[in-house]
Amino acid sequence: MELLEKDHAKEVAELEAKVRNKRCKTEKLDDLEGPQGSTSQGLMEEKLDVGNNGTLQDLRLGNDEIVRLRGTDMKNLLRHKKLYLVLDLDHTLLNSTQINHLTAEEEYLKSQSDSLQDVSKGSLFMLEFMHMMTKLRPFVRTFLKEASEIFEMYIYTMGDRPYALEMAKLLDPEKEYFNGRVISRDDGTQKHQKGLDVVLGQESAAVILDDTENAWPNQKDNLILMERYHFFASSCRQFGFDCKSLSQLKSDESEPDGALASILKILRRIHHFFFYELDSDLARRDVRQALKTVRAEALKDCKIVFSRVFPMKFQPENHHLWIMAEQLGGTCSTETDSSVTHVVSMNAGTQKSRWAVKENEFLVHPRWIEATNFFWQKQPEENFPVSQTKNQ
Repeated sequence: MELLEKDHAKEVAELEAKVRNKRCKTEKLDDLEGPQGSTSQGLMEEKLDVGNNGTLQDLRLGNDEIVRLRGTDMKNLLRHKKLYLVLDLDHTLLNSTQINHLTAEEEYLKSQSDSLQDVSKGSLFMLEFMHMMTKLRPFVRTFLKEASEIFEMYIYTMGDRPYALEMAKLLDPEKEYFNGRVISRDDGTQKHQKGLDVVLGQESAAVILDDTENAWPNQKDNLILMERYHFFASSCRQFGFDCKSLSQLKSDESEPDGALASILKILRRIHHFFFYELDSDLARRDVRQALKTVRAEALKDCKIVFSRVFPMKFQPENHHLWIMAEQLGGTCSTETDSSVTHVVSMNAGTQKSRWAVKENEFLVHPRWIEATNFFWQKQPEENFPVSQTKNQ
């Protein structure tokens, strides 16, 4: 059995080498440029526009060996009770910025960057040869270590390949977690989109972590949407936030209570549900069912009414907050009654808001649903108060 697994690993390695070699024959990389802010827009622009030659999809079209390898890889993975985990880089595992985009308030960071000689001991890195600075998200090293025990992990970024490889070195200096499984926009088969067709794994066993839902138009059921990590001021500006960044505040996310720590708990729950709670034969199980079920546990005991959250004449059941609440297991209604547990509103002066206060039910801001969606766990209602607005 061990010999067969080694043979399969050798096949996969040879395939990945074939992909890289084919790509090298068609690519011509010029000097690297610094990041533009987010991988969703491409952190570095190529000097030469090249096609999709060298991608896994290209080889698959001419070689059904890939199909066999997918099946073999899947069987090996399930036998070891592992699933696939595809990880975005920017705003998910880290945050990068061009050095010349640092504000005056962020100049102090230059003197606090960690050594590149032993990156495993640091989290803030000055990559002068790329004209950029990168901050790893708190808890990321523990996250990768523990997630690797139940997942085979891939990096998948909309940044170009040189950037992706440099980030992989920071996250995985000993090559323990990704082992060359790094996918960049240069490897994709669709411009400005990501797809599992270039991952050597089956969609039925793949979980995706990404901060951008639109990047995955064909695999949204595999996706866990991440709360964006905005460490640098340029990141806040890019997404239109008129506020201080974590670096400007000289602060950071919590290690034990931050986004990655919370998501790790969800991943463990999904893994357990897939292997120990789904009834079908192992080979026919689908992780998308596990995601759907685990997500629906968050608000399963909540009946929610919205008050002046949707535009006039808007069909409430088509609004993203209504859909989100139902995906989280909540029951939504347009009218209050004794079964309602939460009224969602942006001010406390509406009739339904006043009803919630009178009946001692929860009155929460719409951000309560959005926060629950990020953490897949009902958030404390008291953290999302509704303000009293005049002229109501």
